[in-house]
Amino acid sequence: MLDRRGLLAGVAGAAGFAAAPAWAKIAVQPPASAGFSAAGVAALNTEMHALVDQQKLAGVVTLLARKGKVVNLDAYGKQDASGPAPMTTDSIFRIASMTKPITGVAMMQLYEQGKWKLDDPVSKFVPQFAGLKVKTPAGDVDQASPMTMAQLMSHTAGFGVSSVYEGANLSETDLQGMIDKLAKLPLVSQPGTDWAYGPVVNIQGYIVEKMSGMDLADYFQKHIFTPLKMPDTQFWVDPAKVDRLVAVHNYVDGKIARMPGEMRRATAKPRFLAGSGGLYSTAPDYFRFCQALLNGGELDGARVLRSETVKLMRKSVLRPGVGIDLYGPVQKGLGFGMDFAVHERPAESGLPHGQDSYWWGGAFGTWFWIDPTNDIVFVGMIQNIDGSIPGRGTPAVRDISPKAVYAALTDKKA
Repeated sequence: MLDRRGLLAGVAGAAGFAAAPAWAKIAVQPPASAGFSAAGVAALNTEMHALVDQQKLAGVVTLLARKGKVVNLDAYGKQDASGPAPMTTDSIFRIASMTKPITGVAMMQLYEQGKWKLDDPVSKFVPQFAGLKVKTPAGDVDQASPMTMAQLMSHTAGFGVSSVYEGANLSETDLQGMIDKLAKLPLVSQPGTDWAYGPVVNIQGYIVEKMSGMDLADYFQKHIFTPLKMPDTQFWVDPAKVDRLVAVHNYVDGKIARMPGEMRRATAKPRFLAGSGGLYSTAPDYFRFCQALLNGGELDGARVLRSETVKLMRKSVLRPGVGIDLYGPVQKGLGFGMDFAVHERPAESGLPHGQDSYWWGGAFGTWFWIDPTNDIVFVGMIQNIDGSIPGRGTPAVRDISPKAVYAALTDKKA
């Protein structure tokens, strides 16, 4: 498919391989150079393209890399199902909760500086939380033990899921306003006893600001985005780049359609800097973030973390018996580290990813994984309302893509 520049949008296909255009700063290598079959990579693209052709997706961008070599960078479909603009490899997406690992890296940079420890009480850095009670059927009770920073980094600090706070308007003002509101509400569970996907990473963002003396956007820019050369990643889209912003879609009579109006389209720095889910990015930018982690915290001479810190991030800190239940039953075989899910027990999970793979995704359907066992990075970008929730219409791209990737892997020696 030709992008708006009249160049091949990406890339590796059955007919051959075209280098990514200069603006993408990514050279696409033949799959065989990194241990993949060309036919297998082409099959991955064919499956993704079919979802667009069947009007199940408006468009999709995928990137596959191994051993630091990008072997597939593919864009197909449209940025807006109702408009003419084609999807391109530098299209900009709302990455929602794929913001969380970036906040996690910021936190771990401060960890390396000795500003906090895993067993520190959160109240050491957010004094307003020192006396938080825990809600129970019999009334509010004291915390059995103070919530720790490790629990805050792993969604087990005792806060509830996001829906618990819908009436509180936590993002109404800024991060300080969020803290002030949370300080007046009880915890939903005893710290450490339950995994609940709620406001904890926004709290991490607040702590980054307090420890660094910088707002979160400036901190990310200086310490992550600029060093890793991620020019299209921030809490807003530069007005000059708005034509690359992908529309949000849903389903009408089973077919993909643009959501009415403009959803989450910030063109200036927002007041509430959501470390949980506020960033925009592109597949090439997010790949650079992931590849730096796979490399042990360094990319192209820029080090953002030490290798031992990256290993700590992908080590589960959940207590025995605490499981990840994001959209239903507990997901077997998984642990949770510092803002990443971790593939701990492949025999239980049934997933094809390598041992110790770590990943997450975004509410609009974006997804990624990092596989240190097989030296693989994969990034996928779509843009649907409820795009990550099973049964809401979006195809199961997070299941389809790893099956295709590992089926294409011919050399399993990383």
